[in-house]
Amino acid sequence: MAESYNKAAQKGNLDHPDYYINRELSLIQFQWRVFEEAQDPRNPLLERVKFLAIVASNLTEFFMVRVGSLRMQRDAGVVEITPDGMGIPKLLAEIRRESLKLMQECRNFWLSTLQPALAREGIRVLNYSQLARRQKAYVDDYFDEIIYPVLTPLAFDPGRPFPHISNLSLNLAVLIRDPQGEDRFARVKVPPSLPPLLPVGKPTPGRSRSGKQYMVYTFVWISQVIAANIGKLFPGMEVVETHPFHITRNADMIIQELEAIDLLEMMEENVRKRRFGEVVRLLLNRGMPEYIKEILAENLKVESSDTYLVNGPLDLMSINQITKIDRPDLKEKPIVPVIPPELRLVNPDKEETEDFFTIIQKGNILLHHPYDSFTPVVDFLRAAARDPHVLAIKQTLYRVGNNSPVVKALLEACRDYGKQVAVLVELKARFDEESNITWARLLEQEGVHVIYGLPGLKTHSKIALVVRQEGEHIQRYMHLGTGNYNHITAQIYEDLGMFTCDNEIGADVSDLFNYLTGYSSLNTFRKLLVAPVNLRAHFEEMIRREMDLQMRGSKGHLIFKMNSLVDIPMIRLLYEASQAGVQIDLIVRGMCSLKPGIKGVSENIRVRSIVGRFLEHSRIYYFHSGGEEVIWVGSADLMPRNLNQRVEVLFPIEDSQMVRRIRDDILQVYLDDNTSARIMQPDGSYRRIQPGEGEKPLNAQHWFLARSRNAA
Repeated sequence: MAESYNKAAQKGNLDHPDYYINRELSLIQFQWRVFEEAQDPRNPLLERVKFLAIVASNLTEFFMVRVGSLRMQRDAGVVEITPDGMGIPKLLAEIRRESLKLMQECRNFWLSTLQPALAREGIRVLNYSQLARRQKAYVDDYFDEIIYPVLTPLAFDPGRPFPHISNLSLNLAVLIRDPQGEDRFARVKVPPSLPPLLPVGKPTPGRSRSGKQYMVYTFVWISQVIAANIGKLFPGMEVVETHPFHITRNADMIIQELEAIDLLEMMEENVRKRRFGEVVRLLLNRGMPEYIKEILAENLKVESSDTYLVNGPLDLMSINQITKIDRPDLKEKPIVPVIPPELRLVNPDKEETEDFFTIIQKGNILLHHPYDSFTPVVDFLRAAARDPHVLAIKQTLYRVGNNSPVVKALLEACRDYGKQVAVLVELKARFDEESNITWARLLEQEGVHVIYGLPGLKTHSKIALVVRQEGEHIQRYMHLGTGNYNHITAQIYEDLGMFTCDNEIGADVSDLFNYLTGYSSLNTFRKLLVAPVNLRAHFEEMIRREMDLQMRGSKGHLIFKMNSLVDIPMIRLLYEASQAGVQIDLIVRGMCSLKPGIKGVSENIRVRSIVGRFLEHSRIYYFHSGGEEVIWVGSADLMPRNLNQRVEVLFPIEDSQMVRRIRDDILQVYLDDNTSARIMQPDGSYRRIQPGEGEKPLNAQHWFLARSRNAA
């Protein structure tokens, strides 16, 4: 069997750099696709503002993590060439070129299109110089009463060192002239505790030219209010000029777990150190004079390649504040998630309703969030907490957010009902470390067994296990999913979850928790695919089986939906499958290092990306398998970190009705989307699909929403 498809693979050198897209540049390409959503007039206005803020936020995280990591590698003398043939210095130069172009395009679009469109709808974002005299008096009084007491001007001179500039802070560089005529430099930090866009008075009634009534909101940038009143901070001095600047620091933490006595304490220290990482991006307005640039660059130790000059607001993330305005006519209609019919009789607050566990015994239950409500997941844990027959609850927590009902249910189970509760809290979930540390402390205080994972591995799997005594037997009930146990993101992330009491899956989940909490050299599971244990090897085996079936005359077809595809061995294997004639449909939201449609290499591969109102987050892997269809769902993308350095779980979909639902009512809908999907071209660029002549427009997310509303 191996010879048959290896001959196909020999048609070309599958390691050739021309066959791969750099992962970092692919991630910037994804930000361009998000930017297109901001530019799309079919989206409501405040949703377009939200998309623009998301681009700014994503780019900031990109610099904190990816650029920071590349800088560390370059400084350490790493000379590795990426699969696309690029060295780190050249890659950093390409990142600078592409990201600077995107930063400026976003600001141009804000100034030329979104800001005027908002003004036409009664939402005005003004510069301080545009305010009327009465409005200036209002914001100046606000400065005196609220802003002034919070500000701390920090001087820089031979007796006082250059002040520390914290990560993601917006600051004002101020040039002062003393009575003797000597120029001095000072820095004033714009307080992050105050809104970046200051409301100018209360909203007032207004009317558009078409007669539409609305409330008029007026905002001014708080940094400009501070700059206009900056002289009050330096009495007796002349303020020569004031210029804003914004910095981004490296947040890529190196975790020396094996040397750490207490992972919790170490993570707390690393979160503190994040504020002091190297500056990887210094954002300035083009009008800043050279001598102030030089002061900042020298003292922040910033290279010229890390300085980005733009026109427009430096902290573009802050426009997200506008999306909180109560203007339903400028937003998408609120989603009303539905409860699946099987679970509509469940209510853990009422004892007379049908038992949650009895319902799961009748058959596996699939949830498709956010169209299906996240409430059953919380109800499952609350029911487990209160059920007298439940002996134990075990769960992995990666990102749970604030005020989590999931954590409250676990605390209730331990504190109020005396259940054995064990929770693996992943402290290394990037940018959620502080929240997870807080929850870990609280859970420990209430007697929950808290585990922090395995050395060198992030635990990214999404699993909840309930152990219940039923007569003389023990029955396990599970929830497995693709998304985090976060009730907020469950309303905006697209994910799949499944309730099951399958005995073999239950045994696997028990083994997995033993692997996570104790000592185990387990290398096999009954049904689950677990990284880094058996996921990669089994995946490769299934793809090769599809190739062999194709060469024996059976129809080979793979449909993979994921967030990212950058694992080179997996991409090479998909190229081999394409050469063997297997039809491959890839639905990849973000990074994709594979190039489709290359003759003799990937001509049987199609790649599409869907960006929309909801973040496409589920991972679904469909294998036609000669008509014996197999679907795996879970937490793992096809990335080296997911397959090698994380604890990930894929679980099988075995119920034939559920297989058909995922194949026909989920995956096929994405493949039929002809309005929001972008198709990757052989050169790695993307082309947005348009409905053909006589073809009915189909937006996958709108289709799912319509089905959800009909069900409701």
